[in-house]
Amino acid sequence: MQRVTVTLDEELLAEVDALMRARGYQNRSEAIRDLTRSGLKQVREEVAPEAPCMGALVYVYDHAARELSKRLTRHSHDHHNLTLSTLHVHINAESCLEVALLKGQGNALKQFAAEVTSSRSVRHGQLVLIPDE
Repeated sequence: MQRVTVTLDEELLAEVDALMRARGYQNRSEAIRDLTRSGLKQVREEVAPEAPCMGALVYVYDHAARELSKRLTRHSHDHHNLTLSTLHVHINAESCLEVALLKGQGNALKQFAAEVTSSRSVRHGQLVLIPDE
C-alpha cells in the first residue's frame, strides 16, 4: 500500500469519524478506503452501464397477493440468463423475502430489479451491484 496525504475540512472529517465509529472501523484509513471503493464503484456504474456485474436483489413481498408469486417466478424464468440462484424465506404469515443472485450487464440487472421491485405488493427491494472483475 502507498501512503497519501488528504486534506479534509473539519465538517467532512467529523462525518468520516462518525462513520468510523458507527461501522467499527479501526482507523480512518480503513473507512476512507471503503468510501473510496464505494465511490469508484458508483462512478464505474454511471460511466459503463454495459460492464459485467454480479448482483444481489433482495425484496419482500406479500405472498397472498393474487398471482404475485407466479408472476415473480415467471419473470425470473423469462430472464434465466441473468438469474444464477434464488433464496426464498418465509418471514411471517403474510410476507416472504427473496434474494436473487444475478450476473450480467449492469443496465440489464438494474432493469430486471426495477421490474421486480415495481410490481404491486412488493413492499421493499434493493439491488446491490458489484463489478465482475
